[in-house]
Amino acid sequence: METVIEVVRNDVGTSRVAERTEAALADGQTRFTVERFALTSNNITYAVFGEAMRYWDFFPVPAGDSLDDGRVWGRVPVWGFAVATESRCADVPVGTRVYGYLPMANTLVMTPGKADGTGFIDVAAHRAPMATAYNRYATVDNDPAYLTELENHQMVLWPLFMTSFMIDDFIAGEGSDRPEFFGASVAVISSASSKTSIGAAFLMKRRGGVTVIGLTSPSNRAFVESLGCYDRVVTYGDEGTLPDGPAVYVDIAGDRAVNQRVHGRYDDELVYSMIVGGTHWNVESDGDRSPLAGPKPEFFFAPSQIALRSKEWGKAGLDARVGEAWREFARWSDEWLDYRSTSGAEPVRGVFDNMATGAVDPRVGLICRVE
Repeated sequence: METVIEVVRNDVGTSRVAERTEAALADGQTRFTVERFALTSNNITYAVFGEAMRYWDFFPVPAGDSLDDGRVWGRVPVWGFAVATESRCADVPVGTRVYGYLPMANTLVMTPGKADGTGFIDVAAHRAPMATAYNRYATVDNDPAYLTELENHQMVLWPLFMTSFMIDDFIAGEGSDRPEFFGASVAVISSASSKTSIGAAFLMKRRGGVTVIGLTSPSNRAFVESLGCYDRVVTYGDEGTLPDGPAVYVDIAGDRAVNQRVHGRYDDELVYSMIVGGTHWNVESDGDRSPLAGPKPEFFFAPSQIALRSKEWGKAGLDARVGEAWREFARWSDEWLDYRSTSGAEPVRGVFDNMATGAVDPRVGLICRVE
């Protein structure tokens, strides 16, 4: 029996546990048991941008679903580990254990292709238009990012860290014909307690050359300040106290009112504005829909930067650069991050619902299993 957690696509706060009979495998397919996965604010971003970025298309709800109730349901992607338990694909025998993109479910059928010593790509027709970074599954025996003692870190932090690494790399502009950090002396990052923001701040401070400012809520201020990866922390509503620019803005909150205040603070001194996420998806806007001061924000899609750097540096070069920074970041995270496990479909659904409302302690890494 397939057990899967689904959400209403235009209402992330509404979820359900659905059970369906598993279909028989076709030639070339492999059935995986989903062992464990992480839940982070990044998964809420996947849901919020699900239509625009086609995140709903990775694990579609079956057409003509008997559980159809008139609403449009979707499956939010997560990152975790799975093991092959039935296979009609010679390249992926039973027992193959992988890390990659999964649904919040107990099982997943894939069509492995382009297999090599390090993993494979799900070449199912519905996934063909998607970015390779999301379709590739790494076998743990040959994954350069994998260490047994860092499995929890890999589930919770690795996908976010890859985004963080690419944010820092793109803004720094290494090898480009523009000035480092677009010529900015200040980098402002919203949703500063989120793990993607923490990773970006960690890397920017590690790189040096820019003052890193974190924007956060009053309730998270003490935690964000304790991290030490931000040069200064400013709470929402106090954007007028942000230091003088020129500045770049990394928007991970997706809060229109915050963006209005940041853009208004810097105006023409804001040399670049990047949209990454939507952790504040459920925050009511103040109704101000006037154009933002300064530059028009540009949406950042990490897989595009990954593809660019893979071409320029080669896969081995990219793995080496990211791997060095990852191991340093992962071990540093032990100073502030604790892991909490939840098993069972309904308990995991409850965790997701809490995540959707923002009611999650940033000090906690959530590890889940649907049984």
